[in-house]
Amino acid sequence: MPIQTGNPATPPAGGAGRLDDEARARSLSPTMLVFKRFVRNRLAVVGTVMLAAMFVFSFVGGIVSPYKQEQTFYKTGAVWKEYASLSVNAEFRYSVDPGRDLPTAARAQFILAMNAGKPDFSAGGLDYRWEEIGEDLRALYGSTEIAVGLPLAGAYTFTAAPGADFPDGLAAAASDALGAGLDAFEWDGGRYALARSGKRATVSALVEIALASARVFDAFTPKDEPAVAEYAFRRAALFAIAGGADTFSYDGRTFTVGAEGETSVVHEISPDGERTEFAMLSPYIAQGVTPDIRVTVAFKDAILDAVRAREGSFSYPDPDGADREYQLSSPKPDTYTVKRETLTQLYDVEARPSAAHWLGTDSNGMDMLTRLMHGGRISLMVGFIVVLIELFIGVVVGGVAGYFGGIVDLCLMRFIDLFNSVPQWPLLIIMGSVMDTLEIDPYARIYLLMVVLGILGWTGIARVVRGQILTLREQDFMVAAEAAGIRVSARIFRHLVPNVMPLLIVQATLSLGGIILTEATLSFLGMGLKYPLASWGTIINAATSIYTMTNFWYLWIPAGMLILITVLGFNFVGDGLRDAFDPKMKR
Repeated sequence: MPIQTGNPATPPAGGAGRLDDEARARSLSPTMLVFKRFVRNRLAVVGTVMLAAMFVFSFVGGIVSPYKQEQTFYKTGAVWKEYASLSVNAEFRYSVDPGRDLPTAARAQFILAMNAGKPDFSAGGLDYRWEEIGEDLRALYGSTEIAVGLPLAGAYTFTAAPGADFPDGLAAAASDALGAGLDAFEWDGGRYALARSGKRATVSALVEIALASARVFDAFTPKDEPAVAEYAFRRAALFAIAGGADTFSYDGRTFTVGAEGETSVVHEISPDGERTEFAMLSPYIAQGVTPDIRVTVAFKDAILDAVRAREGSFSYPDPDGADREYQLSSPKPDTYTVKRETLTQLYDVEARPSAAHWLGTDSNGMDMLTRLMHGGRISLMVGFIVVLIELFIGVVVGGVAGYFGGIVDLCLMRFIDLFNSVPQWPLLIIMGSVMDTLEIDPYARIYLLMVVLGILGWTGIARVVRGQILTLREQDFMVAAEAAGIRVSARIFRHLVPNVMPLLIVQATLSLGGIILTEATLSFLGMGLKYPLASWGTIINAATSIYTMTNFWYLWIPAGMLILITVLGFNFVGDGLRDAFDPKMKR
């Protein structure tokens, strides 16, 4: 038989320069062998690319994005904003004489006395009296007792109160008024009240303090507003209307008053006889929503015309002469709200995709693409941290149960069975409601959510670890470790668990997708993350109505696609790792 000479490393003739499969398997390290098996799986490679893209999108994209996660965008637009209001005045409005005072307590007692039909009332240690001047006009007086009278020989004899001046002429006038059965009289320009109590009579001097009327005064022009607000002008106008007079005088000026339906219009008569609109008295209160809005009489008339015509809108010219549209509504009886279109800054909510916002904006006016990037960080972070918590608890419980067996194994496995019998979803929903009630900070809420999900999901890993260790603990290397005197914790966590690690990696990878789906579902139900933080689940929560789903696809489809890609990626990688770690895999 010929002997081969030459360099043994030289490949034999015929080009057979490659190792066969058996030689290659022997020459490769276990890690390289797993890697070779993994990359042969095309779906595993696709899953790896998908996950890499998601990580770059979430962690790198959030850094390079020109916007912040909580940045809100605005736009200028026209909205119907409340401008003014009109209401029917159902209460008395008081005009108080300058230098006098009518405290709130006195006003309240006046209403009570008027409802009870009593002309006299007291408040704050002072006496008052009211008189009806007209249908909706009452005069309020301060009352001071000045004399007491007793009948004597058919007439009254009066005794003046201490410090009061009670001349003979006033005494005679009071006696005549008592004889005529009057309860008030006038003398020498003053007004006096009479009160009887048995045979005793008292005389009180009345000083006009205020007028109470349901009518509202409005000046036609701003320059006339100070005069219209004067007590003397209002008194003259109200007494003229109550007395049916057509004219009255004030401050040397002449005015006419005429009724126009339920309102009265006051005109000023100039020396040459020219009539000028001066004030309007009506039972309506019209005012702007802010102090800088002045509701003119003409605008008030336009509102009243629309109210009487039962119209929902009306036009009124602006100061520049251009007509402007107003909307009229009645939120409650006898109350009307006037709105007009106003240019203002608005949240740029649900904006369509554009060059500035590639995926539009959400319902809070935030950039959707940036929210998706930062939401991906939270979704992925939740998945990995929950898996780590599950692995820690599962490895410890499963390792102890598998190694010791017997009663320890029995107790731990029954505990796992009991733990699995607790319904997790109702528990998670209750937990979310409790956090809502306690108003937990959104950042603290993330960590609580991760801890709860980790505590609820470790049982599957514990069963896998326990099953594997039950088999491995009888192997020769474990017998050698026990003979060498290695402590129990080292045998479990340095010799047994590393042999289970390939299976744990597969289990963890396959669990990541499910955890992300769980977090997304909780956030979609409103039990997960809270504003202003975002996850893909909270973002997809926008799709809660048919209108949103059909008209604003960019609010929910991108988040749904990212969840789909991520979960598929983890599943593909998990399947690839399972096949790669399987020594019986066909090569």
